[in-house]
Amino acid sequence: MSADEHPPVESTPPPEEPPVDTARDEPEPGPTDADLEFSLAGLRAGFVTCVPVALGVGAYGVVFGVLAREAGLSVPTAVVMSATVLAGAAQLIAVGLWDWPIPVVAVVGTTLVVNLRYLLMGASLRPWFSRLSSRQAYASLFFMADENWALTVEDLRSGSGRGAFLLGSGLAIWMFWVAATALGAVAGGVLEDPATYGLKFVLTAIFLALLVGFWEGRETVLPWAVAALVAVGVHAALPGRWYILAGGVAASVAEVVRGVR
Repeated sequence: MSADEHPPVESTPPPEEPPVDTARDEPEPGPTDADLEFSLAGLRAGFVTCVPVALGVGAYGVVFGVLAREAGLSVPTAVVMSATVLAGAAQLIAVGLWDWPIPVVAVVGTTLVVNLRYLLMGASLRPWFSRLSSRQAYASLFFMADENWALTVEDLRSGSGRGAFLLGSGLAIWMFWVAATALGAVAGGVLEDPATYGLKFVLTAIFLALLVGFWEGRETVLPWAVAALVAVGVHAALPGRWYILAGGVAASVAEVVRGVR
């Protein structure tokens, strides 16, 4: 058989490679990847959710009103202070230091230390609030308190995408806080000792209830334990309220170190 008579050799195609599952390589979207919407529905949800907590804050506002009157503040002054400051711990410390003449350095310095924790709280909201407009973000942050911050972080972590939740919950706290301040200031002569009615324990009870929502199992033990140990140590070593900031910073560092490992 001549070369021309050889049958043509059929080339076999290379085996097909299995399709690559690209979806498996892509990270799953987390709670912060959801669409964030600043809406009336989110504001309403925040307000309604926070009303039970705001009632407890209001009880503490009555205590502040009573103490403000005992410190010599008038009813309008106490109400304006609550409406414009909206920082329960700082206000209680301020009226505790109040005197004539007013010790401006002591009042401003102590309240500054107490409120430094808001730097950490605001930073924790940045993954979501960086996608809001400046007006929306700063208006919401004005109404941020410890209690509605905790509720907001829990809500946003769930992937709700309700950007107005902090503002709505903050408005609930603001309304009850201001109204309760007025009530306590007017009735300042009636409630001579707030501890008699258990009102001084209200804020502690609220924080204990909020901690339940932040419990995530054994992973939560480390930052909480570090915060507690550092706060107790700083409270014993330094005067004032430095232990609040020290505990928060220590817990944050513990979480960062654990994440790096």
